[in-house]
Amino acid sequence: MPDYQLQIRQLVSYPRCRIYREFLQTLIADRGVRTSGCPGLFCFSVLCPYANFRTSYLRLDGLTYTIYPGEWICRVGELTATLRLRTKRQMLEVLAAMQNRHLIQYSLLGRGNLVKYKIVNWHRHNTVLDYNCPCQKETGFFFLPVSTAVELVGAEKCSEMDILLDLWISAVYRDEQVQGSFDGPVAYLRNGTGCPLVSYAELAQRWGLSKATVGRVLRKLERAGHIALLTFPDRHGTAIYLQNYLSTMFQISDVMVDKDEVAMSLNIQLQAPDIEPGEPMPSVSSGPVIVSKPHEELMAEKVLQILALQGVGCAKCPRITYKLYTLSRDSQGIVEKDTLVRLFRMDVLCPSGVPAYTFEISTRPVECEGGFCHGEEEG
Repeated sequence: MPDYQLQIRQLVSYPRCRIYREFLQTLIADRGVRTSGCPGLFCFSVLCPYANFRTSYLRLDGLTYTIYPGEWICRVGELTATLRLRTKRQMLEVLAAMQNRHLIQYSLLGRGNLVKYKIVNWHRHNTVLDYNCPCQKETGFFFLPVSTAVELVGAEKCSEMDILLDLWISAVYRDEQVQGSFDGPVAYLRNGTGCPLVSYAELAQRWGLSKATVGRVLRKLERAGHIALLTFPDRHGTAIYLQNYLSTMFQISDVMVDKDEVAMSLNIQLQAPDIEPGEPMPSVSSGPVIVSKPHEELMAEKVLQILALQGVGCAKCPRITYKLYTLSRDSQGIVEKDTLVRLFRMDVLCPSGVPAYTFEISTRPVECEGGFCHGEEEG
């Protein structure tokens, strides 16, 4: 049998997001993330995994009810607890608000003890099976339209759970249209720029909150291990990466996100640290290193760190050596489109002296405020 290489890509233009029921159950049980009780994205997402994808029958209080695809029936108390609400009145207000938005249809049965609801347009986004059989509620997945998620996010002030789900639904992985998505699953708000960098002002407008509240919620979600925040200097903005996304969505190992690697993917300038006169040069190798300037050695060190994060075992070997060569003829750089570009070749050598990896690195000087210049690197 021939061998195959598996490559996973998530397209940003896809109109629906796959949500696993087990993942949603973990969010319902996570009391560390608050829900405000308003009819937001979280409440609608909780109703969806219980909806049938084929016709089934359910017997409650001595009566048998027929439940068609997209529908579900349960006790009022059970639904109130699942939505993490305190009273029946709050639950009915949430259902009424979603019905007014034409997202669901609901009715009370059994003298008000049972509630039956139907997800509008369920057939358009989820597969409906013809045969009758009990439906799984704890496993599998369903599809949630991205347009519905955006509508709910912009309807009311978002709770912490709404924000987490919005970031999760907006996550993109390995899409050529989105910068930084090859470094990990990144939240992209689909603004047409292809850049995932956002400001707290943009997020505050999207979620109906203040910038201070947005910063507090994001830092809380980061401490809880749900996201990773990569904030860049000046006015570049913040990139938000989802933790545990790959293991949940694709059942593969999650990746570590490196800030400097993301900065190179987003073409963000990196500042080389200042080295005082007489300070010893840092080195990641115990062997000889051929470099010409301190910043160039720091650049080579960063390349090895990125390789180590990508799983290249040789980058961590204490016996390797590396050499850095200037490729420009006059050792001063070459002019490319009115920009001074310096090209380098970097060889990562095994103990035998044979190059294990060879890279080409380019740097460009950029204008900075305050008389300082930050180096921009490209791999």
